[in-house]
Amino acid sequence: MLISLNDYAKIHGRSGDTVRRLAECGALQTAKKIGRNWVVDGDEEYPVKKRKTNKPMTVVSLFSGCGGMDLGFIGGFEFLGHIYGKTGFKIVWANEISSGACKTYKQNIGSHIVEGDICEAINHLPNEADVVIGGFPCQDISINGKMLGINGKRSSLYTYIVEAVKKIRPKVFVAENVGGLLLKKNAGSFEKIMSDFNALGYDVSYRLYHAEEYGVPQTRDRIFIVGIQQGLPEFVPPMPIDSVPITAKLAMEDLENMEEDKEFSHIWSKANVSGEQGNRKMVADRPGYTIRAECHGNIQFHYSLPRRISMREAARIQSFPDSFIFPCGLRETERQIGNAVPPVLGWHMANAVKNVLQR
Repeated sequence: MLISLNDYAKIHGRSGDTVRRLAECGALQTAKKIGRNWVVDGDEEYPVKKRKTNKPMTVVSLFSGCGGMDLGFIGGFEFLGHIYGKTGFKIVWANEISSGACKTYKQNIGSHIVEGDICEAINHLPNEADVVIGGFPCQDISINGKMLGINGKRSSLYTYIVEAVKKIRPKVFVAENVGGLLLKKNAGSFEKIMSDFNALGYDVSYRLYHAEEYGVPQTRDRIFIVGIQQGLPEFVPPMPIDSVPITAKLAMEDLENMEEDKEFSHIWSKANVSGEQGNRKMVADRPGYTIRAECHGNIQFHYSLPRRISMREAARIQSFPDSFIFPCGLRETERQIGNAVPPVLGWHMANAVKNVLQR
């Protein structure tokens, strides 16, 4: 029988806040949100906290970009007043080809990132890690790209995630890409990708996630492919937490009267309106539109001000904390933010993976 979280908390002698956190991070397997209220199966056993060890769960990160997914997997940041706690994961090795993205990564995540082409870097992987993660390039799959599928030079690079899993044999791997991978036009590419991942001998599943349902103030659809080493518990996808998405206004309105500030990345493109994308304007009471990497300065317009949104506002829409520093210029920062996995979405995925490893 489904009962409220408060009733479940009383049965087990816990606080309502504690039980809610367990529901949000996926530790309560039957918990789900109906409207604005959480419910859980009253017969579900209270999660037993395993004895802590000093050994962190290790992660190898490919196609790391500026570190959006890596920050989510590490945790320990604040976004819009909500604390996303540390997860227990440690990134031990990362790779990215863009020097600008590496500069940002080093300033915010760590110096363990290896700058260079994955074709070379793959030869220097660690011998072991608990998890391999990577958001392989989407340009050939995205509806905003040339739709070449895995025949394109960039999106075919998913094979390096396959190669990394073969070499390291992690307990879990996570591969991320655009929702367009599920389009009919990309059916052949998706079938090949899934075939290659299934051939690794893992229990592989996939799911399309809508970022606005996970505390990200943006309509951004992304597919996550997750492989679990056979014999480990089944992967349970993180449940949506927001029936009412965070709006663009809620995410950005405190920046409306702020003057340009380069150090804070509160700078914006002065590009004139050009084509469909250049005309797009945010709606105040809805989540922001998808932040793109290759918009060439034609990023969406502010919902009320006569300008395009700033890089800090774009970072907010992508769920980066204000403490995350972007040390590069406007266009490079625009690409980094647009290419990133929203850290808050990454955090929810990390906790779902953690539940597999610690059950």
